[in-house]
Amino acid sequence: MTRDGTLVPEPSGRLVLGPSHTWRVRRFFADLGPGLITGAADDDPSGISTYSVAGAAFGYAPLWTALFSFPLMAAVQLMCARLGLVSGRGLAGVVRRRYSRPILWGACTLLVIANVINIGADLGGMAEATELVTGVIAFLWTPLYTGFIVSLLFWSSYRQIARLFKWLTLVLFAYVLAAFLAHPDWRAVLTATVIPRIEWSNAYLATFVGILGTTISPYLFFWQAAQEVEAERAAGRRTIRQRHGASDADLEQARTDVVVGMFCSNVVMYFIILTTAATLHAHGQTTITTAQQAAEALRPLAGDGAYWLFTLGLIGTGMLGVPVLAGSCAYAIAEAEAWRGSLDAKPRLARKFYAVVAVSMLLGLILNFVGLDAVAMLFWSAVLNGVLAPPLIVLVVRLTSDPRVMGSRVNTRLLRWLGWTTAVIMTGAAVGMVLTL
Repeated sequence: MTRDGTLVPEPSGRLVLGPSHTWRVRRFFADLGPGLITGAADDDPSGISTYSVAGAAFGYAPLWTALFSFPLMAAVQLMCARLGLVSGRGLAGVVRRRYSRPILWGACTLLVIANVINIGADLGGMAEATELVTGVIAFLWTPLYTGFIVSLLFWSSYRQIARLFKWLTLVLFAYVLAAFLAHPDWRAVLTATVIPRIEWSNAYLATFVGILGTTISPYLFFWQAAQEVEAERAAGRRTIRQRHGASDADLEQARTDVVVGMFCSNVVMYFIILTTAATLHAHGQTTITTAQQAAEALRPLAGDGAYWLFTLGLIGTGMLGVPVLAGSCAYAIAEAEAWRGSLDAKPRLARKFYAVVAVSMLLGLILNFVGLDAVAMLFWSAVLNGVLAPPLIVLVVRLTSDPRVMGSRVNTRLLRWLGWTTAVIMTGAAVGMVLTL
């Protein structure tokens, strides 16, 4: 190895990783932040249930959707990241400055409706999973999880939350391990991955809409842009003027962060579908409605290891996903009303912002106690996201293609094409689902 840390062959013929390369690897992971967290939060209990339902109902057939949705998801999230970096504002803040209040509040209303239902479903899913491993009824766990997450968001700084969320992303790899414990038919897996299969049926199209909805979710658009702004604030750029604009290095780092985050998200999606296809579908259990049912069914088919990985992963992803859902509600409403709001601010200095966090969590909790089966709604909350996402994607594409917002940093032709394609595909899938009712 040379003094500058480059690789040189040892006498044995092996290459040695030098200090400069070790530093680069550490720097690469240190630079991952908002994109990685957003991608991990995408695999919340609602997403896990949707992928479990897909694998159980249709076997390996939906595996191609992981490859198909990756560039679409990455493009939309990258546009949101660029919007936050270049404008120095969150998505709702930019919409407020460029569009009328009906459009602004239409976008925020779509977000809040989808998020509150998602919060309720995720809290219920976490509670059900905890009941599986503790024997204590879910009724007690739901308010406990609600109180813990609200306390976390109220009393932790953005830096602490970001650091915690970054470590929580490791929970997702439990599903990769669970897939290998399921002993799938790898030849069938490869075929289903590279050869798309589409059925013109309501069940298949609803599942397809659910997969797209939980992968390309409205709350992620608002969260991604807001977290880019938070990262800028954490770096000392406190004012809009200081945050306005972005260097080539900033945009390159954001691209790497987003692409890695979305790739990890879709890898997890892929292996959840694979696990349930190799076990539940292969043994005729095709009618599950939640990830909890999937976890229970896995035990006799794939062993205790797969069961524990699947169940504990569900709880861990809920701890990551629910705060993102509540936080994106707060960012959107605060930006729409030009309130002071940030997870880095003390609650007494941003009362309205934190009030939105608390109310959204409370409404989600109430869904579990008013006769609605929030856990059974895990799958349908993903379908709802799939229906509500296209108009918000249109807004994102238009804003990030507008020189008055982005200056010289407008979308490339590829990003614009992927953005419009995503909106058209999701709209078409939703219409097809309705027509096959």
